[in-house]
Amino acid sequence: MPGSEVARKQHTLGGAAGIALLALALAYRFFPGLLHLEPQPEPTVATSAAGQHAPATWSAVQRRATEPPPAEPKEAPAVEVGTSLADAIRMGPPAPTSKEVAALLKRARVAEEKGFLLDPKNGAITLYRSVLTQAEGNVEAEASLERIAGALRDWALSAIDRGDEAAAQRYLAAYAELPHAEGDLLAAQTRLKTLHDILPMLTRAAELLKAGHVTEPAEENALSVYRKAAELDPGNRLVDAGLAEIERGYLDHALTEAAQDNFENADRMLGLASAIRPGSSALLETRARIDGIRRQRAETVLAQARSALDSGNADLAEELARKAQSISADLGGLDDFNQRLRNARLYASLKPGQVIRDRFLDAAGTAPAVVVVPTGQFVMGSPADEQGHADNEEPQRRVRIEVGFAMGQSEVTVGQFREFVRATKYVTDAEKLGGAAVYEESTGRIVNRAGVTWQNDYRGERATDELPVVNVSWRDAVAYLDWLSARTGKKYRLPSEAEFEYALRAGSTTRFPWGDGDPDKLVGNFTGEGDRSSPSKRSWSSAFPRYSDGYWGPAPVMKFPANPYGLYDMEGNVSEWTEDCWHDNYVRAPRDSAAWVNPGCERHVVRGGSWGSDPDQVRSAFRLAAGTDARNARVGFRVARDL
Repeated sequence: MPGSEVARKQHTLGGAAGIALLALALAYRFFPGLLHLEPQPEPTVATSAAGQHAPATWSAVQRRATEPPPAEPKEAPAVEVGTSLADAIRMGPPAPTSKEVAALLKRARVAEEKGFLLDPKNGAITLYRSVLTQAEGNVEAEASLERIAGALRDWALSAIDRGDEAAAQRYLAAYAELPHAEGDLLAAQTRLKTLHDILPMLTRAAELLKAGHVTEPAEENALSVYRKAAELDPGNRLVDAGLAEIERGYLDHALTEAAQDNFENADRMLGLASAIRPGSSALLETRARIDGIRRQRAETVLAQARSALDSGNADLAEELARKAQSISADLGGLDDFNQRLRNARLYASLKPGQVIRDRFLDAAGTAPAVVVVPTGQFVMGSPADEQGHADNEEPQRRVRIEVGFAMGQSEVTVGQFREFVRATKYVTDAEKLGGAAVYEESTGRIVNRAGVTWQNDYRGERATDELPVVNVSWRDAVAYLDWLSARTGKKYRLPSEAEFEYALRAGSTTRFPWGDGDPDKLVGNFTGEGDRSSPSKRSWSSAFPRYSDGYWGPAPVMKFPANPYGLYDMEGNVSEWTEDCWHDNYVRAPRDSAAWVNPGCERHVVRGGSWGSDPDQVRSAFRLAAGTDARNARVGFRVARDL
């Protein structure tokens, strides 16, 4: 019955309710065993076989007569003033019913269980109302109608969600005739009206979608119609289902493109899909699948790149690495591979600082050890205000060492040069020209002496194999390197002047490799104020103050600490030949690591300090010229090797 009618009847019977409540309370207080209030289980919804438009069946209230009664309370609950008749009756035993009312209730329960709610003759609603007509205020009938009302409201909302306007209207009409909250009815009616307004739009959108007009033409397409419907009814399930179908088309297309390695198109499809249903589970799942395909494909391509690099094809390896990166920019292992590729191009797959000892191809033995020098750039020469600066050290220029190379770990030794002479019967310029310039102890000068060769030390005495070879000309050094190249199959040569200064500085920009001032620790073999190892205890006229290296002449190689590039004796011991021809300055000099050579030049560049050099000659920028056939006790050489 309508809510207003229920309220009127409750008001009329209010006095009787009060008397009844008082009687019940007294009986419960003094005779609690006479009143057993049996708990009433909530009705549950059962699935109906009638289809989606039929209401679900309901389970009837089951009487649990076999269960023991609950514990009796010690004290009767008080009855509050203003308690309604229905509430008062629920607190007490059910009212006596006639056989006819009991039969009606039984029929109503059966109809409700079977889902027959709306039948005008034998439906549950009609039968429960008949009960109330004969037994006004019957608790079971009123509770059942309230329960059915709630179900009808839920069925109406469900019908609205699935777009069944007729069913929704039928359920709401019945709901309006039962006890209900006016706010709930109004909200449901508003949603039904919205459904009525957008149903034509949904029909049109479905037709456009079926015809393939997903986003075209611009003035009317399925996507635009669905979006207009979504503006009218946000959260509408039918609208969302239509948008999901459009989204699925883009997602399927994205997966197809990814399967064909067209990841750019796949990303474009994902972007279009994300604009339809942002953050949907389907979108996130598809994106994760494509990311997995992308990573797997990128890893496969990177593995191919590694194989290409291992086989010596750096160009193909680089191409494949770029492809792998385009597929997955954050692919693990890509940075390491690019470093390997860079090393392959710059250092023939070697690493800066790595020591190489090439074996001879046709006999036992190895070439002098060389160290891979890292590529880079530096400012070559010296500024005009540097102490000891010479005009031939300018203009300063930035030089790029872009081609990897290796340089001798130490100067070539007497023992190493001896192998060359024995193998080739080579005759040096000192032997051809009658001698070399050596240190004379009695005068403290460098003087020419007949009969001195590469086998002699700085004083003309017999040299040991560990000493750097001296008294060799530029031509002698080149002859040794040509033999070494033929013996190993690698390209050995003299270092260029730029390579020598770059390796000598080893990243420094100061006057000396260690800084601008005097050395404060043992760094190399050059003139020191504390040197007193000459036979007559001579001292240097120009030397580093408070410095002593323990040697008057050359020391055996590698007796002093290596520089940051792993090279020994770069700043001292003996000065060294370079490949470059002599030029009075750096005007028009190369800006890369190449040697500056003029065919047939008669003078070449000597770099690095020696055991007899004064402080200005130990500077990183110091250079001097020497004739191609010059032989001197202060000049030797070291090898360079192409990678």
